[in-house]
Amino acid sequence: MKPVQFNNTVLRDGHQSLAATRMTTAQMLPAAPILDEMGFAGLETWGGATIDACLRFLGENPFDRLRALKKAAPKTPQLMLLRGQNIVQYTSFPDDVVEAFIRADAAAGQDIFRIFDALNDPRNLATAIKTVKACGKHARGEICYTTSPVHTVENFIKLGRELREMGCDSIGIKDMSGVIVPKVAYELTKQLKEKVGLPVTLHTHDTAGLGAAAYLAAIEAGVDIVETSISPFANGTGQPDTLRMLALLEGHPRCPSFDLQKLAQLREYFTDVYKQLSKFTSPDNERVDSDTLIYQVPGGMLSNFRNQLKEQNMSDKFTEVMAEIPRVRAALGFIPLVTPTSQIVGTQAMLNVKFGRWKTIAPAAADIALNKYGRPPGVVDAELLKLIKERTGQTPVEGRPADALTPRMPKLREELAAKGLPTDDEACVLWAMFPQEFAKLHAPKPATPAPGNAEPQLGKAATPTPTPTPAPAASPAAAQPAGPGKRYRLTIAGQTTEAVVEEL
Repeated sequence: MKPVQFNNTVLRDGHQSLAATRMTTAQMLPAAPILDEMGFAGLETWGGATIDACLRFLGENPFDRLRALKKAAPKTPQLMLLRGQNIVQYTSFPDDVVEAFIRADAAAGQDIFRIFDALNDPRNLATAIKTVKACGKHARGEICYTTSPVHTVENFIKLGRELREMGCDSIGIKDMSGVIVPKVAYELTKQLKEKVGLPVTLHTHDTAGLGAAAYLAAIEAGVDIVETSISPFANGTGQPDTLRMLALLEGHPRCPSFDLQKLAQLREYFTDVYKQLSKFTSPDNERVDSDTLIYQVPGGMLSNFRNQLKEQNMSDKFTEVMAEIPRVRAALGFIPLVTPTSQIVGTQAMLNVKFGRWKTIAPAAADIALNKYGRPPGVVDAELLKLIKERTGQTPVEGRPADALTPRMPKLREELAAKGLPTDDEACVLWAMFPQEFAKLHAPKPATPAPGNAEPQLGKAATPTPTPTPAPAASPAAAQPAGPGKRYRLTIAGQTTEAVVEEL
């Protein structure tokens, strides 16, 4: 049997899951050439929450980051995580914006696109897959793995076949919460290999302590690639550590070969970076938490969610909010918890704890119940749907949600031109998703001293780009009359919502 291959996630999911996505490009670049020489099948460097974090917290252009990393690590294919019709945001965008984003990303050097939909609705993947293929890039169709009465191996295989027919080059099992058990990892991998016939990658997290065991089972079943990180941006809410996986595979016929000395150097370097990001790390994200098997909250969200609850002065309510998440998820049709649904469900759970269950309903949660994000895998709770209809006057939408969206690219170019900002595809898509942050990025900046000529060295702290202190999420605003209730603006895990709380 061929050795299993490893993708490495330290430059994306590793720090998203364990340091709230705050690693800067300057902190990545010294390690990139070494990672490029290691023999990884791919480096995940982009997508997910990194686009938002680059703009909102780090003052960086995410496309410049991609170009810099491609220059520093040109040999190894680079991967990004794409939320289908949501791109890298929390709402759906018209087809022409999705297409422009993928064209710009491909032109900047992206090689492999991990394309998923939070509801596993293939209609929300069609445009992205088609555009990736038109750009001559690799489309990896992701199956968002979760457990519920409506999620079965048979249904996941059915989705795998649909992804193959849509043109995907490979299949990814995306276990965002780290809840796949070894037996299921073996069976799902085996059946995907036999019945779909495309290369299979397993992506998981070690949040519940199952990640490494699930990888071993999938390797026995013939999985082509598993995704690992590098400690301390590994294990816990992140992916299993590369060195750890090599030790677990020692003597196995599929064990790959890596330079252990270079892995040790990388670990030393990233340990220093981890210390630099200590403000955004938490021991809670480093430990095994079996409660994840109940909550099913993704590792990346946990890291950010703890910070956001702290900013809302609700740290003492963490356990209560977590316990509410499965109830909200079931009521919304057992939706998988992955961006943006994890943030939406988390926000709604927080609202239920703060104000009383369903006393106020986040607009995005109502939109899920109304099929605006696609088809939920299960049935939305009838009483909740009735309540949403009464409050909004809306009924569930039919058909593919993006079909109801008006093309935006011409209008986006007009808006940018009127402001004297760039009007290329990169600028348009960032403007569409993060207008305030994009405008701030292009605002005139005071002159700064030229950087020194010293080359950053692996194992020594690179001079990082100063990381601005993130603005705290808006705390509940002063009560304002809003019909029969009070209006609050809340930001939880990147999801901002205005809530009107009814007075009873």
